[in-house]
Amino acid sequence: QVQLVESGGGLVQPGGSLKLSCVASGSIFSIYTMGWYRQAPGKQRELVAVMTTGGITNYADSVKGRFTISRDNAKNTVYLQMNSLKPEDTAVYYCNGKRFAVNYWGQGTQVTVSS
Repeated sequence: QVQLVESGGGLVQPGGSLKLSCVASGSIFSIYTMGWYRQAPGKQRELVAVMTTGGITNYADSVKGRFTISRDNAKNTVYLQMNSLKPEDTAVYYCNGKRFAVNYWGQGTQVTVSS
């Protein structure tokens, strides 16, 4: 069982930056593929970025070059650095931990990009 707690969301102006953090507890963090998803009002939840246990990353086309996922296994934490934010990045961002067919989710953190 894994518990995930996100933080770092908030209100930011277009072009600004935010860094999200997700702290995991309850299991061995390093064995999980970790990712960030987001869900905007009226839309389905979508993948933003993911990092495997081996450090391989994958990003949604819409965030490539602007967002960076990283993880610190010693701190049981995964990060999402978001730069050059756009209004269309506004959503609830969820942390995800996955091992085989089992998924764990955090409670989500709101990111609002608006002037």
